[in-house]
Amino acid sequence: MLDIGLLVRVHVDALIVAQNHMGVCDAIRRITPVGKLAAMSAPHLPKVAGIDPEVPVSTHTSAPLTEVPGPPGPFIQDRLAGWVSDLTTLHELTERLAGTNTLDGALNELLQAGAALVGARRGLLVLEPASGEGPSATLGLELSHAELGHIATVPRAATALGRVLDGLPDTADGVTSPDLLGEKDLDPRHREVAVRLGYAASYALPLASEAAGRLGAAVWLYDEPAEPAQKQRHLAGLYARYATEHLARLIELERARADVAAVAEELLPSRLPRIPGVQLAARHRTGPRGGGDWYDALPLPDRTLGLAVGSVGGSGPSAMAAMGRLRASLRAYAVMEGEDPVAVLSDLELLLRLTEPARTATALFAYCEPAARKVVLAGAGHTPPLVLGERRCEFVETTLSAPLGMLACWEAPSVEFSPAPGETVLLYTDGLLRRTGDAMDRAFARLHSAAASVPKPDRHDPAAVADHVLRTMLPDGLDRSDSAEDVVILAAHFD
Repeated sequence: MLDIGLLVRVHVDALIVAQNHMGVCDAIRRITPVGKLAAMSAPHLPKVAGIDPEVPVSTHTSAPLTEVPGPPGPFIQDRLAGWVSDLTTLHELTERLAGTNTLDGALNELLQAGAALVGARRGLLVLEPASGEGPSATLGLELSHAELGHIATVPRAATALGRVLDGLPDTADGVTSPDLLGEKDLDPRHREVAVRLGYAASYALPLASEAAGRLGAAVWLYDEPAEPAQKQRHLAGLYARYATEHLARLIELERARADVAAVAEELLPSRLPRIPGVQLAARHRTGPRGGGDWYDALPLPDRTLGLAVGSVGGSGPSAMAAMGRLRASLRAYAVMEGEDPVAVLSDLELLLRLTEPARTATALFAYCEPAARKVVLAGAGHTPPLVLGERRCEFVETTLSAPLGMLACWEAPSVEFSPAPGETVLLYTDGLLRRTGDAMDRAFARLHSAAASVPKPDRHDPAAVADHVLRTMLPDGLDRSDSAEDVVILAAHFD
């Protein structure tokens, strides 16, 4: 984060030195002949924090003469007020950027802030890490998709943005094109697009730093011939360097999330089985740190079906590995004795207690006979399924039981029920409820309401049912939720 207070203090000190220097010069003029005064070489004020100063400042701190200078004059006060205003604006913009926790949000904030700093209305940003790793993106500010497409038809080397992206010489500090249409050597295609879209000048700036390397570039477009002032370019450069570091952190986070999601997907079924009499659909989203929620659907002898959902305690790679082991073990037990869900979970609990005594898990296993529309299920500390049909929307009453690994010997009676033709059974993990941010009783009520509001034409499609429940429960979307919980929904529609 930029230390705005430090920068302000530096500028104040510089202004005081400048005021002292002006007082000294006045005294020297009164005691020194004009010829000697002209022969003296005036010292120069070094740039403070890169902002272009116009007031000369002494490079050393000499003792004042007999006259003690008074408070800063109006000119010094005006410049100080301008510097403070600029630094305050820069501080506010970097604070807003630091508040973004998604890559898309940061890129949009960067475009808007840069436009405000350089006085432009439109802009274009290309995220293209030089390393070739990480996400890439193209965003526009006040530019439609069609207009972005027109700009993309211009040869890359013919635009300032393309030259900056390619890291060509003399582009490290940005490229200013104050009058594009007045350039004799402007590419004809670039001229045509500029006339069509109505921009006459541009300012391109790299998104790069020593630590992060080159991540991309941004260009801001002016409707009339114009260029940012030196002070504007300097502030935009400071902001871009900070934004680059922030983007680098978000890119690393996106890479880690993508790796976690890829591993989680590999641990789950690659496709759902097709069993006559039942249609299946699943929705799964892993939390940013990687969690242990899982689901499974496996065909069993005599055209029967085993459905399972579960959640392993904890998060991160260890929880994901434990989830993979637990799911693989349940598949083996289901093949051997799937018609008895209590036996399946009892074997799973014994395995967990012997091999991972410090870990707990919840699980629900259902043995389904689609031809007879019969479901036998048992749960270990898991949320109850929900049945949705033309005439009912209700939770299945399951027996109260502890999670696996909590008791010396787990056992709970099974529950049997018969879905009517056209009904859908929803199995899910408690992450769906926790992501709402509500208390559990209110979250259950919200889930019931979401399922009951599924449009009748969609109730025969398990995928549509699952999507409607997700949209209703989490209207901001799975990716926009701040919760780290996994979400799993497994929907089985019986014909």
